[in-house]
Amino acid sequence: MMRIRWNLALALAVCSCCPHSAWPQAGNQEQAANYAEAGQKALAAGRYADARQNFEELEKLAPGVAEVHATLAAIYFKLREYELAIREVRSAQQLKPSLPRLDSLLGLSLSELGRFQEALPRLEKGFKQGSDPEVKRMCGLQLMRAYTELGRDPDAVETALAMNKLYPDDPEVLYHTGRTYGNYAYIVMEKLHDKAPNSVWMLQAQGEANEAQKNYDAAIIAFNHVLEIDPRRNGVHYRIGRIYLTRFNEGQKAEDREAAQREFSAELEIDPGNGNARYELATIQADLGNLDDARRLYKDVVERYPDFEEALVGLGGVLLDSQKAGDAVAPLERATHINPEDEVAWYRLGRAYRGAGKMQDSAKALAEYRRIHSSTPGTLPKPNSEDTVTPQKLPPGTQP
Repeated sequence: MMRIRWNLALALAVCSCCPHSAWPQAGNQEQAANYAEAGQKALAAGRYADARQNFEELEKLAPGVAEVHATLAAIYFKLREYELAIREVRSAQQLKPSLPRLDSLLGLSLSELGRFQEALPRLEKGFKQGSDPEVKRMCGLQLMRAYTELGRDPDAVETALAMNKLYPDDPEVLYHTGRTYGNYAYIVMEKLHDKAPNSVWMLQAQGEANEAQKNYDAAIIAFNHVLEIDPRRNGVHYRIGRIYLTRFNEGQKAEDREAAQREFSAELEIDPGNGNARYELATIQADLGNLDDARRLYKDVVERYPDFEEALVGLGGVLLDSQKAGDAVAPLERATHINPEDEVAWYRLGRAYRGAGKMQDSAKALAEYRRIHSSTPGTLPKPNSEDTVTPQKLPPGTQP
């Protein structure tokens, strides 16, 4: 269940607006003021149980003050007592329909109780028309949940896209929008399975799912079934080659690397313009020490695709290993221009400058490498796709 963080600005605002003229007269007025002050202080300190006690006493003394009911509603919501929050919101609205933000709080409370159909119009209004960024944010989070639970998945995705645009760096928003996208992708794949279980699209989806789960044999079988139906389908040999290459990297079995080479070559027979397949063949040749073949293949890639950053880095590495440091400078400079955060490119550029006698430039490039190397956080791996290529790597033991 989605849990959201209610901003107490609402509670503090409605409490501070509570009109003293509506409180009891004489002795009870002073007592009411004491409860209000103590309740406000408790709210500000995050002592919600104390705030609840003070405002419940205040409500007994001033049952006709809408702001007291509204503040209690916010406190009950914070304490996850949603039925009580709904009761207090409705009381406040009866007393003063113009009191701001209460419709949003009502929608949030209804949603937390699973009453999504009732909550929906209030959440939509709070998200689409609200002016308070925090209220808008919380309504958006609950709106995604409500749409999903009501089976309105396209609306949930549309809201998620809007949320990502409004709050691009908010971890909670990123988490819940990611789940929304994942849920929608699952539903679409289920529909594909129901509508076209034996199609090339379904087989391709099965291959990708098995690959993601590291069930490599099943993935290869699924992709080969695609080729049985459509032998010249672009990208499939490449995907199979990537699976064999992944399996080689994990098990170091030479037959897997050989199979990967065959698949990449088969892809190029179907699609000579597939730069990824040619890049992978170049990288395999470089790993095998076949520098002339690797250099030729990398050059073919960058001639076709001048901004293929990984290929530029690979070409620079092969030229360095071939004792051609001067020739390595240009592709590596271009690589660092395309992707200034590629530590491998900066390291190799530092070596290339040093080999070319440019010691000052070498020091700067290696300093940039050390900066990136020390500051780069761990990241989630990207899912494999037909656009995924093997990244260039530094030798084990390379020192910053």
